[in-house]
Amino acid sequence: MLRLSDFDYYLPKNLIAQYPLKERDLARLLVLNRKKQTIEHRVFRDIIDYLNPDDILVLNNTKVLSCRLRGNRLTGGKVEVLLLKRKSGLIFNSLIKPSRIRIGEKIIFNGTKVSGIISDKNEITFKAKDIDAVYKLGVTPLPPYIKREPQDLDNIFYQTVYAKREGAVASPTAGLHFTQELIAKIKSQGVNVTYLTLHVGIATFRPVRVDDIRKHKMEPEYFEISDGASKLIKKTKVEKGRIFAVGTTSCRALETYASGIKEGQTNLFIYPGYKFKFTDCLLTNYHLPRTTLFMLVCAFAGKKLIKKAYQEAIDKNYRFYSYGDAVLII
Repeated sequence: MLRLSDFDYYLPKNLIAQYPLKERDLARLLVLNRKKQTIEHRVFRDIIDYLNPDDILVLNNTKVLSCRLRGNRLTGGKVEVLLLKRKSGLIFNSLIKPSRIRIGEKIIFNGTKVSGIISDKNEITFKAKDIDAVYKLGVTPLPPYIKREPQDLDNIFYQTVYAKREGAVASPTAGLHFTQELIAKIKSQGVNVTYLTLHVGIATFRPVRVDDIRKHKMEPEYFEISDGASKLIKKTKVEKGRIFAVGTTSCRALETYASGIKEGQTNLFIYPGYKFKFTDCLLTNYHLPRTTLFMLVCAFAGKKLIKKAYQEAIDKNYRFYSYGDAVLII
């Protein structure tokens, strides 16, 4: 049995990055070689040294929505609403705090200009001009371990430079380190770069609550791989190039695509024992303990090697999580 406690580690809180670096590609890069069982310490822009002309870099072009809203109950009490998914019209599946709010309660946003009714458990229906009026109320949905209020800089730095398709409630953070200049340089070396979409949803931060992790159920997330991306990925595989998945989201989309599905919902849960079909190399950030993301990287590189790498990163004061440093697993 794979126990939840097997995927634990201790991280000093001072290593959790609270702000992004001013220069994205100057983050530190820990390079983990699975075959040689070695660890190197580089700077992120050095990733180009590990890419060959036959390889393909696969990036997730999802765009983060301003989906965290703050309002008030009619009693004056504060309410926080995280819009997860639009059901229809102005009805949204949401995470609502405090959870004791009753169905039928009215929530006021932005003074009295926009209101919402708690129309069902984890659901809110807005009274607003249109969907844009709803999202204009929102702020960047920073994760809870960033202990500050969202700022203007987060509108830029919590978004990848190639973000295009709106729909995510959290950033595909492995891609935050790329600049347009670095991507252009990678292309100039003959490396193919392509994009897919996976809208990061609640599956990313839903906690694992079962001791036997195999019993955990992933929430579905929408993904799509275009015909152009599909052709490049297949061509790379045929010509024996390597597929570099940028982020766990790209990895899960690629591995779902390996079963023949190019578009739809994926609830693929990758944990140790999984046999990777399309992902040859993985670029990722550091992940919280006991999460499905940490389990995925343990599946890719082996739990022992990942824990060794994480401990070395801690010893060398790497910056962790969304605004932190990166790991390249080859």
